[in-house]
Amino acid sequence: MSSIISCDIIDTITSPTNTVAAASLIRTSANNILPFTSRRLSFNMKIVVTGAAGFLGSRLADELLSASSPLCPSELLLVDSLAPAPRADPRVRTLALDLSASGAAESLVAADTAALFHLAAVVSGQAEEDFDLGLRVNFDATRALLEAARRRAPGLVFVFVSTCGVYGGELPPVVDERTAPAPETSYGMAKAAAELLVADYSRRGFVDGRSVRLPTVTVRGGAPNAAVTSFASGVVREPLRGLRSSLPVPAERELWVTAPGTVVRNLVRTAQVPGAALGGRRVLNLPGLRVSVRDMVAALRALAGEAVAARVVYEPNETIDRMVATFPIQFDNSMALRLGFEVNASFTDIVKEYINEIGNH
Repeated sequence: MSSIISCDIIDTITSPTNTVAAASLIRTSANNILPFTSRRLSFNMKIVVTGAAGFLGSRLADELLSASSPLCPSELLLVDSLAPAPRADPRVRTLALDLSASGAAESLVAADTAALFHLAAVVSGQAEEDFDLGLRVNFDATRALLEAARRRAPGLVFVFVSTCGVYGGELPPVVDERTAPAPETSYGMAKAAAELLVADYSRRGFVDGRSVRLPTVTVRGGAPNAAVTSFASGVVREPLRGLRSSLPVPAERELWVTAPGTVVRNLVRTAQVPGAALGGRRVLNLPGLRVSVRDMVAALRALAGEAVAARVVYEPNETIDRMVATFPIQFDNSMALRLGFEVNASFTDIVKEYINEIGNH
C-alpha cells in the first residue's frame, strides 16, 4: 500500500483523458513514480497533525501549506493540548484537545481523512518523572488514534513519530532498522510499544502505517523543554542570545542529530513512501549525523567567535548523562537515503541554518 496524491499531478488528474492513468500513479518529490491506492486519489484530501502547537508540529503544518510541499491538503486540522497558532489559510482548522480524553481520537478522524501525522507526546524527561502521564499520552492516545482510523478511515496513512530512544542496552557498533529495541527509559518504552501497534494495525490492513525514529533535533528555537537532550539545542541557542548555557554531559558525549528543516521535510517524505518499502516492521530510522558535544561547541566557536562559545559551561548531571548515554550514536542511513530522505552534511551546517533563521526574524 502506498500514499498520498501530490500537488504536481493535480493538473494531470483533472484532465478527463488522463483520469484512469493518474489513478494508479503518484509522483513523489524525488520525481520517481510509485504505485498507490485509488482510495488516496482525492481532491478533498484531509490531513490531521497532532502536536501541532509544538516546535516540530508547527513547522510541519507550515511545510504542508507551502507552495513547495509535495502534498496538497484541501483541509488541514491542527491539534494540540493548547490551540495551535492560527494560519491565514482557509484550509486550516485548529483545535485544543486532550488526546487522552475519552472520545478525543474519534473526533479527529473522518471517513475522508487521508493522512494523520501523530507528533503529540510527553517528552523524555517529563515521561520519566510522571510514568502515568507518559503512558497515557505516548501509548494510550496512539492506540486510540489507530483504533479511530481503523473504524472510521481504513487504510489511512498513519505517520507515527517515534524516537531513537527505543534503543538501549548492548548495541552493535552500527544500528539499523533490524536492531531490536531495548529502551531504558519510560519514554522509549511507550514509543517502542506504540511502534508495535502501528506495525500490527498495518499488517492487518487497518491503516497504512509507518513509524519514524527521530534523531535529536537541533537547533530548536524558543525556550528549553523537558527532554533530556534539550541541551543539544541550548548549547547553540542560548550563547547566541547572550545567555549562559549549561551542559549536563561531558564534552566527549556523542549524539545522533538532525536539523529542524531537514526532519520536517523527511516527515512529509514519510507519507509519500509506500509502506511496503519499509518491510513488515513498518519502521524507519530517519537519517542523522554523529557529533560530540565538544564538536558542537567548536562549530559554535568557529561561526560565532570565542566570546560566544565561552558562555557554554559544563555542569555534570549524572541522571541526564546516564539516560543520554543509553542512546545509540551511529546508524546505518542507507535505507532512508535509498528512499529519498535527506541528511545534513555537518553540524556546522546545522548551526549556520539556525543563525540564518534567527537573522531573518
